Amino acid sequence: MKLLIVEDEQGLRESIEKYFTEEGSICEVCGDLESALKKITLYDYDCILLDIGLPDGNGLTILEHLRVLGKSECVLIISARNSLDDKIKGLNIGADDYITKPFHLAELKARLLAIFRRKAFGSSNLLLHKEISIDLPGRNVYVNNKEIIFTKKEYDMLLYFIANKGRVISKNAIAEHLWGDEIDTADSFDFIYTHIKNLRKKLMDVTGDDFITSIYGVGYKFI
Repeated sequence: MKLLIVEDEQGLRESIEKYFTEEGSICEVCGDLESALKKITLYDYDCILLDIGLPDGNGLTILEHLRVLGKSECVLIISARNSLDDKIKGLNIGADDYITKPFHLAELKARLLAIFRRKAFGSSNLLLHKEISIDLPGRNVYVNNKEIIFTKKEYDMLLYFIANKGRVISKNAIAEHLWGDEIDTADSFDFIYTHIKNLRKKLMDVTGDDFITSIYGVGYKFI
């Protein structure tokens, strides 16, 4: 997953970032409202961990901005406030869940994965697409009932393609999703071609079918 962590407490922000990075997620962080608004305007995320009490404004502004932009990121509110009004307002604006500080990182992860699966894959722990079967909690991929070993980037790319199957995805979008905003410093997208080539070959070796269609000058479509 690609996560945006919006939290003004540096210690907590760094703990969350370290935890999810070690779990294999791409994490970007910011500690104030202004930075968060810039990031969601420029980039797309799978999920946003959103603190309400930011030093330069109310974090709920992020939810309103997402709605104006027509974006559909999963949003989990994290806040020191235990007010029912705050919770209801956040959920009404568009948040998917709400957790109150202090919390265990394992619970945060469980809630985040639950809303991500619900939004992206209909709550199921098993993702199916034609001959492909993916055990989401175990990160195991089976094609025609045979387990296929993918690298982390190949696995994340496969999930991203299936979540957006039938849509044309630009090279920029793929790069941002898998490498975060650090991709802005890359000289070329040659490394993306390599990952797509490897992913395509592993699927074709088992099925004989090419799931990835190249759209010249635009990007790719997973069918």
